[in-house]
Amino acid sequence: MYLPVKPDKVCVVQPAENQTIAELLERKSVRVFEPTPIPDDVKETILACGFAAPTAGNQMLYTILDIEDEQIKAQLADLCDDQPFIATAPWVLVFLADCRRWFDTYREAGDDPRTPGVGDLVLACEDALIAAQNMVVAAHSLGMGSCYIGDILENREKICELLTLDPWVFPATLLVFGYPTVQQTRRTKPPRFARQYIVMKDRYRRLSAEELRAMIEERGDQFDTFVPRFCARKYSSTFAQEMTRSVAEYLQQFAGLEKES
Repeated sequence: MYLPVKPDKVCVVQPAENQTIAELLERKSVRVFEPTPIPDDVKETILACGFAAPTAGNQMLYTILDIEDEQIKAQLADLCDDQPFIATAPWVLVFLADCRRWFDTYREAGDDPRTPGVGDLVLACEDALIAAQNMVVAAHSLGMGSCYIGDILENREKICELLTLDPWVFPATLLVFGYPTVQQTRRTKPPRFARQYIVMKDRYRRLSAEELRAMIEERGDQFDTFVPRFCARKYSSTFAQEMTRSVAEYLQQFAGLEKES
């Protein structure tokens, strides 16, 4: 059975006969898919699993865009840090944190609702991402692969125009689905950090220099070579800076909106 970290760092491992546990541990991101279309009934099953996810007050504070237009898929591939596999993925979904729908619902009922705030936005993002993860797990159980695309957070102005997003609607994530190629199925899942660096008792604390080094090296990477390269490739990259700018614009716009008449 696949272990997410080195065996000597795992306190408890559920038995392999627990299919749900096994699939959660085995699931990995897939970026290369067979051209096989996904049947409509399979899509409906996966969507139903998303709808069944935990949601704040049973509000389902999200909207899902099912992207079928090939031109929109191609533009998303370009805007999401130039990732061509998005354009060719059999199923592309954008999960939106939607603070518009309930606002309109309250007004339709004759209420005078307050303007949505950033707290409402964060709650809606939680709803959207929980639903998305339910669908990822369901898809894996049906032999399908998936990949989260966080780069949907970039290029706010172009994304809003492309998807006609309301000012109170935020793109929480993008997911691609499809049947993985044999090579993707056989690809080893990257190891995760050990529990001791992730789970803390009662209060947060910063990890020591020794712990930070051990965290990286126990996963199989050389600290002094891996970390600088990773920082340059991810954290300090152009796309990471654009994502920060774009999200700041979303939040500034969201927080600054006045209540509609």
